[in-house]
Amino acid sequence: MATLQSEIEALLATGEPDVEVLLAEPVGGGTLRVYIDHPDGVTLALCERVTAALTPLRERYTLEVSSPGIERPLTKPDHFRRFVGRRARVRTRGDQPPAARLPAASGDRRSYTGELVGASDTEITLAADGTLVTIPYTQIRRSNLVEE
Repeated sequence: MATLQSEIEALLATGEPDVEVLLAEPVGGGTLRVYIDHPDGVTLALCERVTAALTPLRERYTLEVSSPGIERPLTKPDHFRRFVGRRARVRTRGDQPPAARLPAASGDRRSYTGELVGASDTEITLAADGTLVTIPYTQIRRSNLVEE
């Protein structure tokens, strides 16, 4: 998926350099969902321009280009840093070897919802269920803001 996101970012770099690709994810039935952001906001006209710029991908996918909405995806360290103090849901990977999993106190839990209290270049800290949970980016499968 990182390669696909890089391909999309390269296609947009010239014509729409201010567009940030938040998340590009293949979904069922050959559809590619692309969430974008822009300093001036996301409009229908911007979504149309991005769709046109991604014409090379339209041979492989049906495209859905949209704004992130209220439950904005968080995919990069800068995203997490920008939203410290907000509530987020973080789902962790289930394919990590036992030694790489979260601390034993977290058990087999795969999803955490709470206030994002910190974000470094390597991990986030979330206040969830009365405790602080530190989650390395390598263990995050998916994350997003949640409505407060």
